[in-house]
This record gives sequence, C-alpha cells and structure tokens, in this order.
Amino acid sequence: MSNNWSTSFRYLMGAVAFAAFIALLFYAHEAVNALVIAGFSAYLINPAVIFLAERTQMTRTQAVNFVYFSALILLVGIPASLTPLLLNEAQIVIQDLLDLTDQLQQTFSEPIVFAGYVFHFEQLGASLNQLETTVLSPLPEELLQLLESTSVGVLWFLVILVSVHMFLSHWPRIRDWLINLAPPVYQGEMHELYTRIRHVWMAYLRGQIVLMIIVGIVFTVAWVVIGIPGALVLGIVAGFLTLIPDVGPFLAYLLAVGVALLEGSNWIPLSNFWVAGIVTITYLVLINLKGLWLRPYIMGRSVHMHEGLVFIAILIATILEGIMGALLVVPLLASVAVMGEYVRRKVLGLPAFDEGDKVQFVEPEEVIKKPGWKFKKDLGNQEVAQEQEAIEEQDVTK
Repeated sequence: MSNNWSTSFRYLMGAVAFAAFIALLFYAHEAVNALVIAGFSAYLINPAVIFLAERTQMTRTQAVNFVYFSALILLVGIPASLTPLLLNEAQIVIQDLLDLTDQLQQTFSEPIVFAGYVFHFEQLGASLNQLETTVLSPLPEELLQLLESTSVGVLWFLVILVSVHMFLSHWPRIRDWLINLAPPVYQGEMHELYTRIRHVWMAYLRGQIVLMIIVGIVFTVAWVVIGIPGALVLGIVAGFLTLIPDVGPFLAYLLAVGVALLEGSNWIPLSNFWVAGIVTITYLVLINLKGLWLRPYIMGRSVHMHEGLVFIAILIATILEGIMGALLVVPLLASVAVMGEYVRRKVLGLPAFDEGDKVQFVEPEEVIKKPGWKFKKDLGNQEVAQEQEAIEEQDVTK
C-alpha cells in the first residue's frame, strides 16, 4: 500500500499552507516590515561584503563581520555619541524660534505704515501666539517624552540589526534553500529567474547611487551660492539622505535651515531669518524637481520602466505604505514584470526565457572594463557568473 498523498489531498494541504502563510503575513505585519527593512539594508551593504571576499583573503564570514560592525559604528555609534549635543542644539534652535515668534508678535500687534499705506496684521500676530502656545512651547518637553517612549522601537531596532547580520551571513544558504523548494526539473529555471531578478536590483542600486551623487552635487552648489557655512558637508548629507524618500531630504533641509538661522550667510547682507527663507525656497524648488522629474527619470532608466509609470507608482506606494513603499516599489515592480514574463512564456508553451532579455539590466562591458582597472566584471556580475557556472556543472552532471 502506497503512503503517498493523493492528488486531491496534496492540493488541499497546499491551499491550507498558503492560507496559513497569508494569515501569518497579516497578523505579523510589523515583524514582516522589520524583516523587509533588514533585508533591504543587507542588500545595500552586500556589495561591500562581496568586494572584500573577492579581493582579499577574507572568508565571507570575516567580510560580513568587518562590514557589518563598521557600518554599525558609523550609523549607530556616532549618532548615539552625538545625541546629547544634538538635543542641546535642538533646544537652542527651539528657543530661537520662540524668541522670533515673540518679536513677530510685537511687530504685528500694531498697524504697519508703509509708503503712506496702513497694513493691519493683528490677526496674524494672534495666530503666531496660538502657534507658539500649541506647538513650539511644548517641544522641549516632548523631546524628552519621545526619548522615554521609544522602548518598543528599540526592540524592533534590535530585531532589524540581528536580522541584517543573519541575512548577510547566511544568504547563499537561504537562496539555495528557496531554489531547492522547486522540483529538480525546474531548479535550473529558478536559478536563471533569480539571476535576472538580481540584475534588476543591482540596476536599481546603481540608479540610487547616481541619484545620490547628483543630489549631493546640486545641493552643495546651491548652499555655496547662498553662502551657507559648511555647504559641502550639508550637500553630502543631503545626497546620502536621498536614499530615504521624503524624510531624508527633509532632515537635510532642517540641518541647512538650522545653520542658516544660527549662522546666516557668508555674503548675503540679510538677517538670518531671511537667509533661512531663501534656503527654504531653494529647497522647495530643488526637492520638487527631484521628486517630479529627476528620480522617476533615473529610476525608470535604471530598471527600463516608463518615467510616468515610476512617478505614479512612487506616489501610490507613498500613500499606501509610506517611506518603505516609496523606496521599494520601483525594483519590486520590475521584479514582478520579470516573473510575469516567465509565467506568460510558460503558460503559452514558449521557452522559459528570451535570450534577448538576458542582458537587459546588466551593465555594458565597455563600462565594466575600464582602462587601468583589473576588474573584468562588477561585483554583481561576479556572483551571477559563479552561480551560472554552478548551474552548468549541475546540467553536465545530469
């Protein structure tokens, strides 16, 4: 008597497993979000791990530990050591804003005479008073309350940190396990599908790097022209924080406007308040150009999608899922397009992949082979080539 499950029972168990998986995603959505953040963070620093493993005598574990703890020191240790100083500076800036609103209230409390005309801004002065009472005055106390209420956030942060190290250390094993879930006859196609999806994400990473460089240069030039002290540092920070949609550029703007309020301009003969206004106008113009044109253009060119579709997808993802949605929607859409094309060809009885699409997201050889460089392939193509060789060896063995 055979112990194998019948076809109907296998279908039933497959449906039950799929339903349980969907329920797990729904009820543990916060954990899923943390793992997505961890996976994306590991993806960003994985090229550095591959570089060290390929170009030095380090094993992958040693390269992972070196890159991971170096990034941890840069991204966590330095900001943590600067937190007391940043809190003091934040309280100083808030106090300056309170003093500024007091001066504006005194100015607008009486009619203003200009060129023989009388202007009444008493209502605006009352609105500023209400703003100070409801928003600005409680800020110093709310900063401390915010620090006291972040225990849950700290725990999720620890989950993300541990998950990043796990993904970096064990990704080859996780990848092979996922591919081996498919029947042996389809594992070669799964390898090729993984390779093509990885090309998509590497192309997206190159586009992000190009966007960060352009934004950093543009904002550096803008702050130099305005005469903001520390323009180069502020521009570099703006470029780096571009990786985080909306929030990153806004944090860079807060740094720039804070410097303008405290230091003013090196050459513009205006008060610090008006210099901060110029910084605000410049930021609004540049950030809208970046959001409406530059980012969709670069991301669309990177993953071979229409700029209008990229722009709409980013807007919808931002509305539905916030920052992470805007950050991941472009490569996810391109990956879904690759998988959809694979399914379409299998349904129609065509070969699983079109050989003409194999180099769609791969950097051209004339770019890879640069004069004076010994690198024949970029980091992403090295790993892909090794995986392709492994597939060919498996096919020969079979």
